[in-house]
Amino acid sequence: MGQKITIDSATMMNKALELIEARWLFGLPADKLAVVVHPQSIVHSLVEFIDGAVIAQLSPPDMRLPIQYALLYPERCPCPARRLDFTETMRLDFEPPDFERFPAVRLGLEAAARGGTAGAVLNAANEEAVRGFLAGELRFTDIAEICERLLDEHPYPYHEAPTLDDVRRLDAWARQEVGKWACV
Repeated sequence: MGQKITIDSATMMNKALELIEARWLFGLPADKLAVVVHPQSIVHSLVEFIDGAVIAQLSPPDMRLPIQYALLYPERCPCPARRLDFTETMRLDFEPPDFERFPAVRLGLEAAARGGTAGAVLNAANEEAVRGFLAGELRFTDIAEICERLLDEHPYPYHEAPTLDDVRRLDAWARQEVGKWACV
C-alpha cells in the first residue's frame, strides 16, 4: 500500500469514502449503509437482502481479487492472489466502529446522508490534509478535525444532482481551505 492509503486506513477514512461510493453507485440512502470492523480483513463486502439473507465477498487480505471482480464483472478469470483455505481454522470477527476513536467513519455517513457535493468536499479535504500530514505541516489528529470543519463549513447548498462545475468548485474550495491550516 502507498502512503496515502496507509494513512486513510489508519484514520478509517477509506471506509468513509467507501460509504459515499456505495451511496452513489448503488443509489442507497445513508441509513441503509454501515461499516463494521473486521480485524481479519477477509470479508471485503456484505449485502443484506430484504429477506435477511447476506451475501459476502471473501478473499485473503489482498485487494487484487476484489478489484479484479469489480473491473471484470460479470466475467471471471484466474487471479494471482492466494485463495482462502476453508480446511484451515479461521475466525470472522465483527464489531461496530468506535466513532470517537475514528471520527472519519461518522463523517462518511454524514456526507453520504447529505449527498450533493458533500462527498467531494470530504474527499478533497482528506486528500489535502493527508498531504499536509505527510509533508510534516499537520498532525495526524488534525486530519479528521479539518475534514469535519470543512464539511460543516461547506458553502454550497446540497443539491441532489450537482453539476461537474459544482463539484470542481467545491473541490478547489476545500483544498484551498486546508492549505490555511499549518500547525506543526
